[in-house]
Amino acid sequence: MKKITKQTYLDWYKDMLFWRKFEDKLASVYIQQKVRGFLHLYNGQEAILAGALHAMDLSKDKMITAYRNHVQPIGMGEDPKKVMAELYGKATGTSKGMGGSMHIFSKEFGFYGGHGIVGGQIPLGAGIAFGDKYKGSDGVTLTCFGDGAARQGSLHEAFNMAMLWKLPVIFIVENNGYAMGTSVERTANHQDIWKLGLGYEMPCGPVDAMNPIKVAEAVDEAIQRARRGDGPTFLEMKTYRYRGHSMSDAQHYRTKDEVEEYRKIDPITQVLDIIKEKNYATEDEIDAINKEVKRMVKECEKFAEESPYPETQQLYDMVYEQEDYPFIS
Repeated sequence: MKKITKQTYLDWYKDMLFWRKFEDKLASVYIQQKVRGFLHLYNGQEAILAGALHAMDLSKDKMITAYRNHVQPIGMGEDPKKVMAELYGKATGTSKGMGGSMHIFSKEFGFYGGHGIVGGQIPLGAGIAFGDKYKGSDGVTLTCFGDGAARQGSLHEAFNMAMLWKLPVIFIVENNGYAMGTSVERTANHQDIWKLGLGYEMPCGPVDAMNPIKVAEAVDEAIQRARRGDGPTFLEMKTYRYRGHSMSDAQHYRTKDEVEEYRKIDPITQVLDIIKEKNYATEDEIDAINKEVKRMVKECEKFAEESPYPETQQLYDMVYEQEDYPFIS
């Protein structure tokens, strides 16, 4: 794994803070009805992405996830202004405004969505990995999903085939404690989701996903295993989300005290504490990062606000016409 340096911590702090503030802005404009539909935020889970990106080779590795998917493409290299424009439904968005919140997509940067069907991306991630193996690439696909999706039958089908064919895929369950509003302890007779891998003799285990270092170490080990041709890994990222399942979630299933307890181990705060403890940056330098993040978010908002909505004609550009189409008479 790449060495974790002073610059790593500074990058982690800036990136995670930007992702948090980017989504805070989305929450704000959602209330103003500038972003419509559903909005699922990643607040609290940023260490998973930060740690995973440290272990990945973005020239060949890929990622696919569910609908909590706004900051992942940004981390992988996509222009955040385009991501925000997509959430606004604007023509300058990553999918020309046609995907919206739950369907961010960036083939250019190896991010394959953004999927609204619970667990639907799990076999797709295995399929992307199959493609890499078939083509002789040593790329690895990170397939992320929530703890609720772990109860879908498609997971077991994908696990079985991935192990049978030794596919270069890492299955990552982001266990934030609640499937929508249902706690993990109420969805099965066990709480260690990672143990589902044992039935397929798949290497598996839990990870402290509030700590980007622990995430990076676990993902790096899994990536190296996949690149050697030894097949998949299943990692349970134990994390927490500070906001509701979506913006419409009243969160009656948990207390404010519980949320505050988890805020004490906020991944951004943990990284900032290390930066201060090791004197990696002065207070003025930290303040400069904070101001730069604020400027970046404002720039994204301005771009999205000023971008045009798609023309009506674009609806027809998203389908194709084939006069000799053989399957319809």
